[in-house]
Amino acid sequence: MTELVVRKLLIDLEQPVQRHWCSGDAFLTAWFNALSMSFPVGEQFFIDSVRNGLKALPSEKQSALRDEVQGFIGQEATHRRIHALFNGQIEKHGLVNEWAPRADQRMKLLEGTDPRHSLAITAANEHFTALFAEWMLSHHQVLDGCEPRLKTLWLWHSAEEAEHKCTAFDLYQALDGSHTWRVKWMRRITLVFLMDAVRQTVNNLQHDGTLWRWSTWRSAARHMFGRQGLLRTCYKPWRAYFREDFHPAQQSSDLSENWLRDNRAQFTRVGQPEAA
Repeated sequence: MTELVVRKLLIDLEQPVQRHWCSGDAFLTAWFNALSMSFPVGEQFFIDSVRNGLKALPSEKQSALRDEVQGFIGQEATHRRIHALFNGQIEKHGLVNEWAPRADQRMKLLEGTDPRHSLAITAANEHFTALFAEWMLSHHQVLDGCEPRLKTLWLWHSAEEAEHKCTAFDLYQALDGSHTWRVKWMRRITLVFLMDAVRQTVNNLQHDGTLWRWSTWRSAARHMFGRQGLLRTCYKPWRAYFREDFHPAQQSSDLSENWLRDNRAQFTRVGQPEAA
C-alpha cells in the first residue's frame, strides 16, 4: 500500500497569468492550457470512480485500501480545485473550454454501469498522466522560462500523479477486473484523449491567433515528436500497459520522490478527507 500525503500548494493563483505563460511559447502554453481545462471534470470522475470502487469491495478488503483511497481522493480534489483557479485565469485571455463539457457528457453514459468500467477508465487515464508526469519531471527545462509559481504548479501536479499512479489499478485488480476490459479501455481512452487534447490545443491556438505561425508548428514538432519529445518518449511505457503482467509500480517513481523531497518549502501537509 502506498502512503499518499495530501498537500496544500503554497502558490497564489489569484494574480493574472500571462498570455504565453509557458516560456513565451505559444504551442506549449496552448497544450498545457488544454490539459488543465480537462482536469477539474476529469479529477472528479476519478474521485467518484475510486470511491465507488472501494464501496464495491467486501468489507474485509476495504480496510487494506481505505487509507490509500483517502489519500488519492485528497490529492485529486486539490488538483481539481487549483486547476479550476488556473483555468479561471487563462480564460480571461478569451479561451473557450470545449473539452470539459464534451468529457462530462461521455462520463454520464457510465452512470449505473459496473464500477469496474469506470475504474478501468481511471486506471488508463492515470497511466497516461503518470507518463506525462515522468516526462515533465525529466524535461522540466520546458518550464524554465515560466513564472516560478506556474513551474511549481505543474511539477507538483506531476509529482503527485506519479505518486498515486497505482491506486485505481490496484482497486480494479482487487475487484477482479479482467485484463481484456483493461486493455480495451486503454485503447479507447488513448484515441479519445489524444483527439480531445489536439482539438482543445488547436482551439486555444485559434483563439490566441497563433495557430498558423511557423514557430507554433516548429515547437509542436520538437516537443511532441522530437528525439526527447513527449510522444516518442512515452510510447514504450505506454505499450507496457498492454502486458498481462503489467503493474504501474514497475515504472520508477524516483523523479517524483526526489522533487517532493527537494521542494518541501512549496507546500504544507493537510488532513485527508473521508473516502465514504
